[in-house]
Amino acid sequence: MSNPATKKPMPLVALSIAFIVIWLMIAAFPFLWTMWGSFKVEGDFFSRADWMNAITGPATQLQTGGRFTLEGYYGAWVEQAFWRNALNTLIVVVFTVLISLTLGTLGGYALARSGFKYTFWILMAALVFRAMPHVTLVSGYLLPFFELNIWGHLTTTIVVLVAINQPFTLWMLHSFFLSIPKDLDEAAMVDGCTRFQAFRLAVIPVMWPGVITTGLFSFLLAYNDFTVTAMLLSEENTTMVPQIDSFLGSTQEKGKVMYAVAAVVSAILPLFLLILFFQRQIVSGLTAGAVKG
Repeated sequence: MSNPATKKPMPLVALSIAFIVIWLMIAAFPFLWTMWGSFKVEGDFFSRADWMNAITGPATQLQTGGRFTLEGYYGAWVEQAFWRNALNTLIVVVFTVLISLTLGTLGGYALARSGFKYTFWILMAALVFRAMPHVTLVSGYLLPFFELNIWGHLTTTIVVLVAINQPFTLWMLHSFFLSIPKDLDEAAMVDGCTRFQAFRLAVIPVMWPGVITTGLFSFLLAYNDFTVTAMLLSEENTTMVPQIDSFLGSTQEKGKVMYAVAAVVSAILPLFLLILFFQRQIVSGLTAGAVKG
């Protein structure tokens, strides 16, 4: 039987549910509206005469013969070669995450197990570096990149994104390693493992929730970045977010703004699926890191 003392009043429960429903509707509306509009023509989705045209689609039916169309997606992915921007994004994201996690895992473990006082100052320096605006950091790379003739390549962008992301991964993984007792790796070394073997065989398997959580945040940083990619990549090597901005910057060309709408939906869907798939790991990783973080 439920305890009457702990049972919440029905009006409070109803108010909480109503608040959550309204909040979800407000939060999801921009994406749902954009996704709906991506299957319309510009004359409907940006109609000034009647906003209901975005729902009923009279201009879409007149121009394409149906209430929905894939012209925006075809124009973005085929005519404007948005697939190339998606491929560039994939390359940048994968290498940024792999390098950041490798360096952050090794560095976080070393700092968590170190008994020296310099650990605190290293973490403070990393925090200051992470708090600086990205544009101030990128500006320092421009001159040597131009002089070495390596500006505009994906490799240089990956290097800069790793440098920007590394303090965050270091802090996150350091916090996760602090939540793991030192007895675990010490017991492994008593059994004959070296320090690195204890780290690889005993600590890392326990660390997976933290590694996945940190990797997802690193993914989001590289995936959604605009400042670094816009300043360091040439037009043929640009990633998705700067390319979407270029679509939006050419709204005076009729129909081209719908390329941006379709590209926005294409860029958001992988994020939605990724968070949906890894939601348990994110929650467990954040709670694990909060124990002693």
